[in-house]
Amino acid sequence: MLVLNRFTVPTETQDGFRDQAHAALAALARTPGYRSGRLTRALEDPTGWTLVTEWESVGAYRRALGNYDVKLYATPLLAHSLDEPSAFETLASAEPGADVVITASDRAAEPWR
Repeated sequence: MLVLNRFTVPTETQDGFRDQAHAALAALARTPGYRSGRLTRALEDPTGWTLVTEWESVGAYRRALGNYDVKLYATPLLAHSLDEPSAFETLASAEPGADVVITASDRAAEPWR
C-alpha cells in the first residue's frame, strides 16, 4: 500500500516543515508494517512537497496512525496535507529488469457488478 500526502509549503516556512516532516517520517518508520518512506519536493515548484510511505497492508497503516509517537509527530503534519485521496493499493509492480506482477485488489467487490 502506498500513501502520498501532498503539501503546499510557502518558502519562508520550509525549514520548520522539513524538521516536522523528518520527525513524522521517523515516527512512522518505527511502526510495524512500515516498508519505506521519503520526503520529496517538486522540481518545478519548490512549494510542492510530498511525504511518500509504503506499507505492507492497509491494516498496518491504520494501526500505525494509532501509535502514540505517530499521533504526536505525524498527525499534526498530516492534518496540513492537501484534501485529496492519499492511500493507494498497488495493482501492478515491476522490479528493475523484471516482468510486471499484477496483484488483485484488496477492496471488496462492488455490489452492482
